[in-house]
Amino acid sequence: MDNLPTDGTPLASDPLTRAVLELDEYAAGLGWDQPSRLFALVDTARLREEEPELAGQLGFDDAAQANASLTPVEQDELPTGAPLDEFLATIAWPEAVAGCAMTVERLMLPQSAEESVPEELQREGAEEKLTEWVAEHPERQEVRLTVAVLRDGTRESALRLRAQDSATEVLTGAGLVPGLADALAATFEE
Repeated sequence: MDNLPTDGTPLASDPLTRAVLELDEYAAGLGWDQPSRLFALVDTARLREEEPELAGQLGFDDAAQANASLTPVEQDELPTGAPLDEFLATIAWPEAVAGCAMTVERLMLPQSAEESVPEELQREGAEEKLTEWVAEHPERQEVRLTVAVLRDGTRESALRLRAQDSATEVLTGAGLVPGLADALAATFEE
């Protein structure tokens, strides 16, 4: 427990990794079986400079808190029923947004189980049946994914297994969820 600050969030030196871990901890505090959430990431120092009243309301009065950090700002609730990639394709961020992040819950299979997916479920148009097959698979794992990207293409992800629901068990890495990272990065393309 020496590597955890008092709020339980693991230490990280990179601002994007810190933001991803903060969002993972935020989502963990809400519990499981939550809807996906989308966040704008704003540069905290810029926020303090351009919106001092808002920065004060968010508790960023101290310049030391603002150095090299990103502030997540949760967006409105995502529409239900719309495919995530289609929804993300409709987003365009203002210049003040340095990056964006998303938390989603999914079912995953170990690679050994992925290799046993019936061929007819791997075809285009079989997504619903594949989802049902995965949901019934005995080796499925429930996971929460937190993925963030910056305008410059920098990426970070966190993965939390429901079966190991602890801040010390969260996996991080830039390439954990490439598909979602690509979709988030596309929100910054002109």
